[in-house]
Amino acid sequence: MASNTPEGGRVRLDKWLWAARFYKTRSLSAEEIDKGRVRVNGAPVKPARDVRIGDVVELRSGSVQRTLVVRALSGVRGPATAAALLYEETAESVAQRQAAAERRRLAPEPADSITQGRPSKRDRRELDAWQKPPAEWNDRWSASLDNDGDE
Repeated sequence: MASNTPEGGRVRLDKWLWAARFYKTRSLSAEEIDKGRVRVNGAPVKPARDVRIGDVVELRSGSVQRTLVVRALSGVRGPATAAALLYEETAESVAQRQAAAERRRLAPEPADSITQGRPSKRDRRELDAWQKPPAEWNDRWSASLDNDGDE
């Protein structure tokens, strides 16, 4: 892979994360770093920090936590196959990700816990009948309609 490392083998962290295809844009990777979702060698970092080969990068994307070891440096975004050569994910990280994926797969469907949904047509008719006043209420005397000729 073509390496774009101008300063003696160092690349900014936000640029490396973008080149390794963890984030779609470089500004998005810088934003995630600023939010504290990325750590290098266990310490919180800034987007301009230089990444070196052998650094351990911990990043969280959604609910997925990854631990990576930097294997190569690049400041240019290339194909996914080339980006995969920039890092190596630790065995513990892979196992945690797979276990989390399995838990999500086996989790119960939230909609199954709903016992009552929309009312059926029959239920709506019963509700309407219950909520409407009886017909005999319309035949009752009303003071507002009383015309006794005193006008």
